[in-house]
Amino acid sequence: YSVQLREKQKTKRYYGVTEKQFKMYYDRASEMRGVTGDNMLVLIERRLDNVVYRLGLGTSRAMARQIVNHGHITVNGKTVDIPSYLVKAGDVVAVKENKRDSALWNTVKETKNLNLVKWLEFDNATLTGKVVALPERSDIDLDIQEHLIVELYSK
Repeated sequence: YSVQLREKQKTKRYYGVTEKQFKMYYDRASEMRGVTGDNMLVLIERRLDNVVYRLGLGTSRAMARQIVNHGHITVNGKTVDIPSYLVKAGDVVAVKENKRDSALWNTVKETKNLNLVKWLEFDNATLTGKVVALPERSDIDLDIQEHLIVELYSK
């Protein structure tokens, strides 16, 4: 039990989600086709705050969450200030036009994001990213044993 609990806590802390949100992702993943653990991680990976972090717009997930909360991000041209918003394939995630000239974004423009995952594209000049495809379990490079989390919740 303790090994399963630690794995769940580690994953929750890594992504910065609450217990209630995490359980909701598990419930949603268990209703989907395929492997529940993989589906759960893919759902969490699609969160807007995580996508902002993966695009290199935030140095940490907490910073990315705050950037989203403060209304600096648009999805398909509309301001989205909900960190748990789930992006879809084809979505365009960008920094708001009127926010692009601040010192923070100038630093991002000059930095090359070498850790960009294959399911995302990013243009430094326009601070615009695109969700090329939905992530797959193989795209998630974290040391997470999701089967332990599934075992814990299925008790």
